[in-house]
Amino acid sequence: MSEPTRARPVFSTEDFRLIRKAVVDYIRVHDGEADTQKYVNLHHRLGRLG
Repeated sequence: MSEPTRARPVFSTEDFRLIRKAVVDYIRVHDGEADTQKYVNLHHRLGRLG
């Protein structure tokens, strides 16, 4: 039985940099709002991936 081909990544390294920058900008503009900590956590997780 043959092995399935590996899926290609959805996002490139450059995509992660752009997404992280957008998240940082969102955090700066919306500092203190209810969901800010969720975006801070997202930024941290993206940093470990990219």
